[in-house]
Amino acid sequence: MQGLLAWVPLLPLIGFLILVGIPLFYRREPPESVIALIGVGSVGIAAICTAVATAAVFWQTPSAVVNIALWQWMQLGDLQLGINFHVDWLALVMMMIVTGVGFLIHLYSAGYMRKDPDFRRYFAYLNLFIFAMLILVMADNLVLLYLGWEGVGLCSYLLIGFWYKDPVNGTAACKAFIVTRIGDTAMAIGLFLLFYEFSTLNIPQLITAADDPGANREMITIATLLLLGGAVGKSAQLPLQTWLPDAMAGPTPVSALIHAATMVTAGVYLIARMHPLYILSETAMTAVATVGALTLLLAGFSAIAQSDIKRVLAYSTISQIGYMFLALGVGAWSGAIFHLMTHAFFKALLFLSAGSVILSLHHEQNIFSMGGLYRKIPFTCLCFTIGCACLAALPLTSGFYSKDQILLRAWEFHEGFNSLWFAGVLGALITGIYTFRVLFLVFAGTEGTASIQCKDANTPVMTIPLAILATLALLGGLLTPPLQAVFGTIVEKHPAAWVEGVAIAMPLIGLVVAWQLFRREKKTGEQRSRVTQFWFSGWGFDWLYDHLLVRPFNTLSRLNHNDIIDALYKGTAAFSRQLNMLLSASQNGQVRWYLATFAAGSILFLALLVAL
Repeated sequence: MQGLLAWVPLLPLIGFLILVGIPLFYRREPPESVIALIGVGSVGIAAICTAVATAAVFWQTPSAVVNIALWQWMQLGDLQLGINFHVDWLALVMMMIVTGVGFLIHLYSAGYMRKDPDFRRYFAYLNLFIFAMLILVMADNLVLLYLGWEGVGLCSYLLIGFWYKDPVNGTAACKAFIVTRIGDTAMAIGLFLLFYEFSTLNIPQLITAADDPGANREMITIATLLLLGGAVGKSAQLPLQTWLPDAMAGPTPVSALIHAATMVTAGVYLIARMHPLYILSETAMTAVATVGALTLLLAGFSAIAQSDIKRVLAYSTISQIGYMFLALGVGAWSGAIFHLMTHAFFKALLFLSAGSVILSLHHEQNIFSMGGLYRKIPFTCLCFTIGCACLAALPLTSGFYSKDQILLRAWEFHEGFNSLWFAGVLGALITGIYTFRVLFLVFAGTEGTASIQCKDANTPVMTIPLAILATLALLGGLLTPPLQAVFGTIVEKHPAAWVEGVAIAMPLIGLVVAWQLFRREKKTGEQRSRVTQFWFSGWGFDWLYDHLLVRPFNTLSRLNHNDIIDALYKGTAAFSRQLNMLLSASQNGQVRWYLATFAAGSILFLALLVAL
């Protein structure tokens, strides 16, 4: 079984190597069917291997842990690292999401990206991403995890800027790469501190060492806050959330895979994996919960004001990951991972359904140009509606069960009404508003200017993934992963029935408010007040960073266009050349001059000896 699990990350790597190596052996591009077979098949087989391992080992023994030692990577003093995997139920849930949902998105991409001139490059990047993400979640040490962490960052850059000939896409890719590097730098410093304090970066050993009563709790707090910085960058949380809305420049399946179902949840996985360290620091736990609560509200309000269907879903992703951070901060570890799993189902469904809408409307993304599409693309409408119901957490949907766990735990954490629970409940109301607002504007009412030209672009290879994801989104609440062996059992205090009633009522109230917004916006069109314009701009964070960081840096660059540091080196070189020319002038070939200089130097030397 260990060998089977070791093949899971290796298969997409093989697919990537084959796809990039084809030009070395064949001068012509292979048919799209062959490329799709390699790209989709490698991930599909990896998903089968994961499912077999789950059924054979983990489902029968939830507490099972499989350690796979492949080879020694490096040994530098106390630092001993191997290419080794540590697979428990936490890693397994992530592996099932990465390979399972990843396979469905690959399959959908085979239809969505057909006739694209860079079809092979697209699938090569996707395969490389799956490999890097699997390394991240299976790693048994933080350096190997960091290798996968940076790998998915690279693939994100490549896929956001996939259509690089458009400068907007290149700018969005650079923005994502630079902003996430800020968090990655914080994370790297955190790893240095952990190794300095505990002399290991092996995750099980690190957790055991930190649990020692003599461990430096202040150092643990600083290190966990730095790890939080890395998680904030990768998961697009406050204050590093600005890159994700612009990342919608890439192909829509990329948004479904990287920026909804897998990569942006890596920060949640990191904190959950290192949860024994966070439990030791109340400051770090409070910081995680606060970041999550603020982010879910800010992103939710921004989603209400958007007019681009993909940007609505992008802000929705930021908001829902905020719920996961809130769950982690209040100790609802299992709830956070459960919501991560259900979110992967319904958000991938929403993005892929949005991709079908965009393709059917000849790449129109403005929701105010849509409307009445339920008549022309009924299957896509059904899938999008199911996704919206799950996102809004309507009762009996998967999103309801996972979000309910988070809100109840937030109530229990402070034993009653508290700001974190209130933020979660208010966020549920906002989620209902922006979710059904976009549903009504796209599919209900009269046809918009773009809807008139609508032609269903779904092919069977696109329809099958949508149907499977719709089923998972509806029934995913029944697939609660057995994470008790990883996180332990939390004793629930069962709050009053009205507390859960409030959580149920919020999305329903949001639905009513969204209907009223839809009726008003259908008449007024894309008009915004000052408040909604502020929300539309992402609360002005781009403006703030532009004036606080970008413009001062550009000004310094202009002032230093000759580079002061280079000028110091050039000045040293120029001085050396002048000194060389001066000394060279003394070499004139006249023996009398040499003898006189020698005599003068000798006299001066003797005089100095006498004087001293």
